[in-house]
Amino acid sequence: MVKRTFWLSRIEKLWKHRPVIWLSGIRRSGKTVLCQSIPNTEYFDCELPRARSRMEDVESFLDGLKGRRVVLDEIHRLQNPAQLLKVAADHYKDICIIATGSSTLEASAKFKDTLTGRKETLWLTPMITPDLEDFKNTNLDHRLLHGGLPPFFLEKQPPERDFQEWMDSYWAKDIQELFRLERRASFQKFLELLFVNSGGIFEATKYASPCEVSRATIANYLKATEATYVAHIIRPFSTHKPTEIISAPKVYAFDTGFVCYFRGWDKLRQQDKGTLWEHLVLNELMANLQSRAVSYWRTKQDREIDFVMPLRNGHVHAIECKLSEKDFDPAAMSLFRQTYKDGRNFVVCHDVDRPFNRRYGSLDVRITSLAAFITEIVV
Repeated sequence: MVKRTFWLSRIEKLWKHRPVIWLSGIRRSGKTVLCQSIPNTEYFDCELPRARSRMEDVESFLDGLKGRRVVLDEIHRLQNPAQLLKVAADHYKDICIIATGSSTLEASAKFKDTLTGRKETLWLTPMITPDLEDFKNTNLDHRLLHGGLPPFFLEKQPPERDFQEWMDSYWAKDIQELFRLERRASFQKFLELLFVNSGGIFEATKYASPCEVSRATIANYLKATEATYVAHIIRPFSTHKPTEIISAPKVYAFDTGFVCYFRGWDKLRQQDKGTLWEHLVLNELMANLQSRAVSYWRTKQDREIDFVMPLRNGHVHAIECKLSEKDFDPAAMSLFRQTYKDGRNFVVCHDVDRPFNRRYGSLDVRITSLAAFITEIVV
């Protein structure tokens, strides 16, 4: 069993703040295996009737676990999961609990507001740089083609059948249980097109015809994929300047492996890797920030910055993602800084080992690797 050191460290830190952790993440992201690798824990699979039966008398169940670390896997299968966690948080503070589910929305329907201030949350994303080191495979092409779901990543060849089985399971166990959408064929066509066009500007009208549904239905499909962390909507950053795009979002699929699969890529050309590198940088940001508070910037003349991060102090970080430093054109970033003067400028490159600063006229840019960038950007 691989020890995912980054996530195990996060769990230990969160337990120091509160005794209950809610661990979310998309299907097959490795929640169960991660929890089973936590030292000195007692594991309960809440999908098993026998386990659920033991938890019906909440106080008796918790009385037998005093001072222990406990995993409650798939806790949403309980009749009243919020009651168990609330009692534990309020009256059994010496019990450290980590509870899992396949999506935060699935939990919120039963938890409502009863756990406000009582739990910490942790979103398990597809694999990030520390995970690759733990799995002893840091090959970029392998990570891009196979994606960041551990079972897929461990295969020698991209597991085509598993990608389709994941889609079927996602429809049956997430979409149907949470949203009860109809027209499976239309939804799956939408999802395939979303993966094919991942990283581009999203226009609902372009999806409606091939999916044979209305524009309003497409909007609902997008909301469902965002709520279940399968798609990330990156909205434009602007202060409503006449030259800025202010409403058209970009949509990124959650995982590069699915993007490659639905684009029909079994080998990567150099020109294929650029947008996939953007996906990787975005995933790393979200994993470390535990937030999707990332935007992009674009003008009506098509000057664009991949990602921008507005800060509370009014500063805005500008982030460009390039496989190689030589691919960076400072024109868009220079234009951005004419309006938004405060903040740092980063170019995140795959071929940079040691970060350094470079000036382009009056523009000061930090050229950096992905790992070094995360160290600098995450406080």
